[in-house]
Amino acid sequence: MPAPRRALVTGSTDGIGEAIADALVACGMDVVRHARNEQRAEHCREHAGPLTEVVIGDFASLESTKALAAQVTASGPFDVIVHNAGWAAAGDERPVTMDGIEQTLQVNALAPYVLTALVPLPRRLVFVSSDSIRNAHLDLSDLQHERSWDAGSAYAESKIALTAFVLHAARRYPQVMINAVHPGWVRSKMSGDVAPLSLEQGADTPVWLACADEPGAQVSGLFFHDRTPVRYNDQAHDTAVQDAVVRAFAELTGVRLPGDDPRDAPPTHGSDRA
Repeated sequence: MPAPRRALVTGSTDGIGEAIADALVACGMDVVRHARNEQRAEHCREHAGPLTEVVIGDFASLESTKALAAQVTASGPFDVIVHNAGWAAAGDERPVTMDGIEQTLQVNALAPYVLTALVPLPRRLVFVSSDSIRNAHLDLSDLQHERSWDAGSAYAESKIALTAFVLHAARRYPQVMINAVHPGWVRSKMSGDVAPLSLEQGADTPVWLACADEPGAQVSGLFFHDRTPVRYNDQAHDTAVQDAVVRAFAELTGVRLPGDDPRDAPPTHGSDRA
């Protein structure tokens, strides 16, 4: 009997991430969960079982994210990685990490970029984005909102930057299925109890993209909602913007995506596509 396919879900201690991880387990996958710290890792084990494998890393720290990449690489190879971890500021003051970077951008966009750069590519990459990008505009000259900051704009623009990076990665690595997804307005810590969708409903499309064998899920370079490709923000689909975002991410993190030269491409764990 073949070994079960292996998946990593970031930000999987609760909320949509936990629901995605649970659903992938129900699909027969061997799932590694991610927690910000040991206390939250223990919650994962209480929820999913004491033998559950959990990798630990704080996305608000570049050093910790790089160490997480090393853990993930040692734990791999992975067939699927779902980048779900995200954060939104609750206060009125612009938050800055120990790296001197605006925290919303670092957690929501730079950390997934660093992991993608440093971890061997899986067969499928799924990134949880947001429809908050619909009416937002990314200022490439002020990605960190140093001139003006509010929590809503910082969140929406971090998700535009994330989506632009995802679509760049899909062009850069055609051997991998790489997509972004809006899970819907889901009842969670971030959205509260007024949201109409359950966690399981929010997890549906990310899980479908992660493991479905049907043709609609075996695509790359798209943004999905309710298992349907959508286009919420033209900037995210602009290749010049995508490339500018990746250059800015490399400068901010000191980490460069492999693959400028095809001989420099990262190792890949197989392929679902012929």
